[in-house]
Amino acid sequence: MPAVLEYENVTKEYAVPFSGRRVLALQDFSLTVDQGEIFGFLGPNGAGKSTAIHLAMGFMRTSSGRGRMLGHAFGNARTRRQVGFLAENVSLFQRPADSLVRFYGALNGMSGKHLAKRSIEVLSEVGLGAEAKRNVKGFSRGMLQRVGLAQAIVNDPELLILDEPTSALDPRARVIVRELLLDFRNRGKTIFLSSHLLSEVEVVCDRVAVLNQGKLVRLGTTGSLLESGHESEIIARGISLEVLAGATATNGLVSVKVPTEGLRTALEHVWQAGGEVVSVNPVRKSLETLFLELTTADDQRNTGSSA
Repeated sequence: MPAVLEYENVTKEYAVPFSGRRVLALQDFSLTVDQGEIFGFLGPNGAGKSTAIHLAMGFMRTSSGRGRMLGHAFGNARTRRQVGFLAENVSLFQRPADSLVRFYGALNGMSGKHLAKRSIEVLSEVGLGAEAKRNVKGFSRGMLQRVGLAQAIVNDPELLILDEPTSALDPRARVIVRELLLDFRNRGKTIFLSSHLLSEVEVVCDRVAVLNQGKLVRLGTTGSLLESGHESEIIARGISLEVLAGATATNGLVSVKVPTEGLRTALEHVWQAGGEVVSVNPVRKSLETLFLELTTADDQRNTGSSA
């Protein structure tokens, strides 16, 4: 099955006005996003994430390399009708919410009763059905964010590109958006999600890419990236804390993290003490921990090489 979104050796440079300098936003960047997955696109501010998204949407051109979206080169006008897009900074016309969503639906070739019905449906899906007739001028930032998401899905797109979709949302609204994204994936749609809320990414994303200083520094399934491979956690019962160095006890269960190479020895200590092993699992990092490790290490290497 062809990729839904593909970057092939993409480089993007910007000229800095009045300085003669050029800034390298993306460097030899390659990435493939498959149909039916929620793909997390991560990186610190200035890493090149928004540049990559704007290239895919055709808002700018690559300096070198090429990309394809839904089988066509970046910027193809017809392709955009199959894409839903939410920018990081939502800026909307001041009109009633349902009128606003209808406006964006019309830009995607929708019309008539179907568009009117669909506009109310998507506002309800993002938790704003009761506010459909209100002018968005009086909406909070979180409400505006949800209207922005409603306009992105009104055309039932095959590909949904979201840049910080939950940045201004309260916990209840984040749950609504999370369930909406999972439903989209279950219907075979593809979501390309850029976000700084790493806990949300960890919950919903099938694969994750980490970008730093314009380069791809890590790519993989969420599960494989978060399993450290170097430590395992043993949970046992029926033993004292002294049996395993560094162990802690909670509700009658003793737990300890041990290096993988010391796992067998630790298990033997439990059995020799007459204890029962309840579980043994690889230690998982949080996505936040992985993110900081990757981006901090990369920054330090680049600083050292330029010193």
